[in-house]
Amino acid sequence: MEGSIRTFVTFLDVERRASPETIRAYQSDLRQFLSYASSVCSVPESQVALEAGDPLMIRGYLTWLDRKREKKSSMARKLATLRTFYRYHVREKRVKANPAAEMRTPKQPQRLPRILTKDDANALMEFPEGDGVLSLRDRAILETLYSTGARVSELVSMNMDDLNMNDGLVRLRGKGRKERIVPIGTVAIEALQDYQTRSLPQAWSSRGESVAVPVFRNSRGSRLTARSVDRIVVKHSRRLTTGPISPHALRHSFATHLLDEGADLRAIQEMLGHVSLATTQKYTHLATDRLLEVYDRAHPRAGRMPAARHNPGKASC
Repeated sequence: MEGSIRTFVTFLDVERRASPETIRAYQSDLRQFLSYASSVCSVPESQVALEAGDPLMIRGYLTWLDRKREKKSSMARKLATLRTFYRYHVREKRVKANPAAEMRTPKQPQRLPRILTKDDANALMEFPEGDGVLSLRDRAILETLYSTGARVSELVSMNMDDLNMNDGLVRLRGKGRKERIVPIGTVAIEALQDYQTRSLPQAWSSRGESVAVPVFRNSRGSRLTARSVDRIVVKHSRRLTTGPISPHALRHSFATHLLDEGADLRAIQEMLGHVSLATTQKYTHLATDRLLEVYDRAHPRAGRMPAARHNPGKASC
């Protein structure tokens, strides 16, 4: 199985053109499954056969994860990893059938993603204080995330030549390394310009060859990591009365606020880089659900709302 994992990772990188983050996630999930299979089979990991991952083994693996109190979302992702892994090896005729194909995905708790109000979003942008280079960088990060709806992986992979500040556009590299051009607002551009004025990008290597200059850098001048951006957003959003948020909440807020203001769903789909419109349509449900929450909380006669709203899974009769 070890060699099969390496082959699969090469396929993800070369054929699927998956991002480094996606490849690392697949590797981590598969290595964990390999470790589990090794312990069950009582053999070293190097001796676990690809065929060892039969339905019984995978079911036992999911039970083991559940006993470890793994989140249902993590279990679903790890099962999806195994499905994709074995689907590839079925295609390559290394196994006859996909043992994870008929496995039921663990039921996920239905939770709405966190979305900032417009007032909270505006307040968050002002939290990085001072004119030091790191404060200016943090403000530019928050403004760029909220202005473009970029994923964190897209933000940290941005280079200086991806920015077209004159036309208010930025090039983002999304999943599968697909590129898209999205608008960026004037406030975000001003924040980026303030940051770039104070920072010192190293545009040339020691050999004098032109290299990609990352937009966002750490204190040592290296490209900022996704984990660092997570910490930056959490650090500043702690000051919100509603508590800290993840960077992805700014992406959700970007889409929902555009929809609130009447933006076309197709346009939002393109800006978010969604392949399917169905993925983008969840924001219409979010907007409706938030509207109903506000109504039920604020309207004096909301208590007379039909029970079906609060129990959508039950028949009203």
